[in-house]
Amino acid sequence: MSDSLQGILALSWGWQEWLLILVLALLIFGGKKLPELARSIGKSLTEFKKGIKEAEKAGDDVENESGQAAENNKSQDDSDQDAAV
Repeated sequence: MSDSLQGILALSWGWQEWLLILVLALLIFGGKKLPELARSIGKSLTEFKKGIKEAEKAGDDVENESGQAAENNKSQDDSDQDAAV
């Protein structure tokens, strides 16, 4: 999720909504499991962000390779035309 979208979502929730979520989490999971749950959610988000960065990097690499291949094909076509003349 982009930073601007995260900011919009975070700003749209007031303190009442966050308090309600916290109370529901305490009721559902209990006080002992809540820190463990928060830790696992944090690790999951970190892995998710890492995966997104790797996918973006791989996409950029593929884009660069396809651009270089197109340039090579164009230069080869130009040299073929020169040889034909």
